[in-house]
Parts: sequence; structure tokens; C-alpha cells
Amino acid sequence: MLGREHLLEVMAGRECYHCKQWVEEGEVHDCWTTTEAALTQDLTEDLRDAWGRLRDTAAEFGEQRIYASHNSIMFSRKSCYFFVRPKKGFLEVCVFLGRMVKAPQVRRAERTSKSKVAHVMQIRHRDEVEPPITDWLHEAYDFSAASEVNAGSTRGTKKTKPATTKKVKRTRTSSAATTRRSNKARA
Repeated sequence: MLGREHLLEVMAGRECYHCKQWVEEGEVHDCWTTTEAALTQDLTEDLRDAWGRLRDTAAEFGEQRIYASHNSIMFSRKSCYFFVRPKKGFLEVCVFLGRMVKAPQVRRAERTSKSKVAHVMQIRHRDEVEPPITDWLHEAYDFSAASEVNAGSTRGTKKTKPATTKKVKRTRTSSAATTRRSNKARA
């Protein structure tokens, strides 16, 4: 019986570590890359309309990168400020804000770092892509710019502890000595 290592040595090619498919040497294999079109092609008409409105709204905020990655469509400046996972019955939207939001639209909120909180929402119709959701998206866009500036100013700088002063040990005075001092002060 031949071992797996022996087969790998004999056969020209490799096993994809993502999908575990055998890829012949020289064969083009790209199971990891996907596109917006591929992720949204099976959506219902209502979800496709909602997706279009969501994408257009975010694109109006300003310069950013919109790209597909695995099962999500990412919206980022230098780092992702929100992403969309197209599901069968809804669009799962995850928005990164600098604060916790409690609202009926937010199904789950989870702190992802010291400064970011991920808010997960489900969008089922185009009409749901309006305030407050669009306001949160814009806030996340603005927050990502602010956090980039803050991160850039603190990176590479070493935090130093302030100089400590030596504490002077105080001795307790007896109550008799305190009484004598107060009597002298009165005289």
C-alpha cells in the first residue's frame, strides 16, 4: 500500500489546501477567488434590488475598494468597514462601528477589537436600505478613516511610563504629641 507522501512524489501536481482538489502541474486553479456577480447571481429579485441599493449607497460615500472575498462582498478603505454575505433569504450585513448600537435592525453586536464593534443585520427588501442603516454605514465609513489616522499616529511609537516619584514614608505621631502641638498653636 502506497502512502500519501509517496503518491505526491510520484504524481506531478498538488492538492489545493482550500478545496482539497488535485491540481495537475501547470493547470490553472482558482477556487478561492470569486466575484460580486457570482455571489449575487442566485438572489431573488427583491434581494438583488436591495443589494443594488446597498452597493450604490456605499459607493457614494467616497473612495474605497469593493471586492468579493470567499462568501462576502467587502467594502473597505484601508481596512474593511462593512461587508455583505448574500444568503438565500436575506443579505447579512456586518458593519464595524466605534460604538455599540442597540436597535431592532441589529440582530447581534460583538466587540471585535478595542475600538470596533461588529453589528450584524439582515436585509430582505430594498426599502430597508434607508436610515438608520444608511447612517450607520456612513458612520462606519467615517470611523474607518478616523481609526486609520489614529492608528497611523501611534504605530511605531513606544509608550513610556511616566517617571515615578519616591514615596516618603510618614511616621505616625502619638495623640499626646498632636495635643501638645495644638496647645502650642493656641498660645
